[in-house]
Amino acid sequence: MGRLFGTDGVRGVANADLTAELTLGLSVAAAHVLAEAGTFEGHRATAVVGRDPRASGEFLEAAVVAGLASSGVDVLLVGVLPTPAVAYLTGVLGADLGVVLSASHNAMPDNGLKFLARGGHKLDDELEDRIEKVYEEHRTGAPWDRPTGSGVGRVRHYNEGFDQYVAHLIGVLPNRLDGLKIVLDEAHGAAARVSPEAFSRAGAEIITIGTDPNGLNINDGCGSTHLGLLKAAVVEHGADFGIAHDGDADRCLAVDHTGEEVDGDQIMAVLALAMRERSALRSDTVVATVMSNLGFKLAMEREGLTLVQTAVGDRYVLEEMKEHGYALGGEQSGHVIILDHATTGDGTLTGLMLAARVADTGRTLKDLASVMTRLPQVLINVPDVDRTRVGTSADLAAAVAEAERELGSTGRVLLRPSGTEPLVRVMVEAADIDQARSVAGRLADAVKSALG
Repeated sequence: MGRLFGTDGVRGVANADLTAELTLGLSVAAAHVLAEAGTFEGHRATAVVGRDPRASGEFLEAAVVAGLASSGVDVLLVGVLPTPAVAYLTGVLGADLGVVLSASHNAMPDNGLKFLARGGHKLDDELEDRIEKVYEEHRTGAPWDRPTGSGVGRVRHYNEGFDQYVAHLIGVLPNRLDGLKIVLDEAHGAAARVSPEAFSRAGAEIITIGTDPNGLNINDGCGSTHLGLLKAAVVEHGADFGIAHDGDADRCLAVDHTGEEVDGDQIMAVLALAMRERSALRSDTVVATVMSNLGFKLAMEREGLTLVQTAVGDRYVLEEMKEHGYALGGEQSGHVIILDHATTGDGTLTGLMLAARVADTGRTLKDLASVMTRLPQVLINVPDVDRTRVGTSADLAAAVAEAERELGSTGRVLLRPSGTEPLVRVMVEAADIDQARSVAGRLADAVKSALG
């Protein structure tokens, strides 16, 4: 069996890859592993369980509840809430673990299972591997240790979570949003109620799209992966800007008043300067991945801020932030982590903080985002090559060195082997799009020649 856990939990087509049986078994295994790890500290364990509005989340939630309660874990069902809301409630309620059923930005047939440790933090690789090991042992015959009688877990609905989370979001805002007109695209997802409520309570006038989830329409032509509707709505309504989330609302992308996209790099640049002014940007440092645009790095250097870069994946950004105490980090895709107020990427919080900066300065989002210039970026996937030799091929190293000499300080080359497929991703940034395409094409040919 290959590793079940990916970079963000277990994900696949619901009822095909992610079945009720697998979900129940992993939930039991998670309860056993976390208890053995001392997480429960000898008391009756409690879990917070939430989901996005996918139809499959209904039966998968039942499987999670069955697995946890049959293992002696009390369950608090918070219903349809964003991933960061479940993380927040796991922490504030002192729960021993949290569980989120969501496939984030994926299309509706998919779903996902994500476990959170005490405090609302994602599990590290070691704990995920142990959960998989215990699951596999019991799947192949080892009996479960099953409590009986009063030892089984109890299940209740926890309806206060919505208001608690919204109050938390409003409580951390540095200023109100009065006078702003904002379009919100909630992707027919988990933030369909939360985000409009939070922005309204903060004083903004809102126009909403993607706020009618029916279990089947999540991320369907809307949200952070499909910005066309948001761009049109912002221009049509003469809004100050627009905010888009994905299915579980751990991402935030924006659109300025002209309909131009403002990506995660630009959002982080705006927030970094705002946080520095409030003395909230510890060590004057921002954490991002190697896929962030070179324009972001150049902007941070120009502003006297330090940029620390990690491998691709918000979990690696979070690990770096926690290890060194940094306050802000994220990805170009819109995962932005404000660690003083959230344990994971929080799209609603990010959007609120971005809006607060616009309201506080009186400047347009377009003007604020101009602190960085996105350099043209070309990405080519080169299939059917030996991705394991990317770092050892002398011919490829020579081709990369030549490309870097040509680009100089105004460009960048990145070769990334896929983690799951026999392909290599070639990314080139340059001040000129034609140069970026030319260099990327030559490097793609070099990858085929050296690794094919």
